[in-house]
Amino acid sequence: MKKIALIGAGGKMGCRLTRNLKSSAYQVSYVEISPAGIERLKELGVSVSNGEVVVPDADIVILAVPDVALAKVSANIIPQMKSGALLMTLDPAVARAGRLFLRTDVSYFIAHPSHPSVFNWEPTPEAQADFFGGTLAKQTIVCALMQGPEVDYKLGEAVAKTMYAPVTKAFEITMEQMALLEPALVETLSSSCLDLVREGMEEIIKRGVPAEAAREFLLGHINIQLAVLFKELPNAVFSDAANKALQRGRSILFKEDWKQIFEPDNVLQQVIDIT
Repeated sequence: MKKIALIGAGGKMGCRLTRNLKSSAYQVSYVEISPAGIERLKELGVSVSNGEVVVPDADIVILAVPDVALAKVSANIIPQMKSGALLMTLDPAVARAGRLFLRTDVSYFIAHPSHPSVFNWEPTPEAQADFFGGTLAKQTIVCALMQGPEVDYKLGEAVAKTMYAPVTKAFEITMEQMALLEPALVETLSSSCLDLVREGMEEIIKRGVPAEAAREFLLGHINIQLAVLFKELPNAVFSDAANKALQRGRSILFKEDWKQIFEPDNVLQQVIDIT
């Protein structure tokens, strides 16, 4: 039985992982120092362990802490780990920024959830409402072994599938590719575009369109637009008029060089900014 030390177990993400890991086949120790986090773990029926006791004995150490704290926490925790152990983080940003504490005798693994797809079909309303994932709705995950033998990739993937369950598929990629996915693709690009769409909805509401009508009309169109653009509907295409509006909108709204956000130096600056 592998021993896991979950650092930050009582935090927002830590509690999500705790719920799945506490009923797993792993021997898990839960490390938390904030009073609020300790109280949340009590509500989950979990007792807190001393990190200085459990980390040196752990086969796997999971750092479930925010990006802004990860560099400092890793510099404190990783030196305590035993040689040959596996260190897991939940996000590539700090590693891509070069701020993760490194040891040559420890393996490094990153696992991040994709979150349930907008095209998921779930059998119950409760599962359909699990937008974040890790509870009832199915999702995929992306995994990267930064350093270590292949056997540690398999170990990290198995743990990741447990802590993000239910998982339908795990994609093996590199840390650099994961940083292209997040923050570059889904935060810098997608979140920015969608936030502008929401702002546009609020603007037309200010101009007199009833709020409920605007919201329902927009979300319905987003649904079919996603289905067409991401090829969920075989042979479906936009109308000629819609394509003309799309091209006109792109020329007004976006700079020609917007794809620079995927260039290595730009991605590095993004992760530095958020960490």
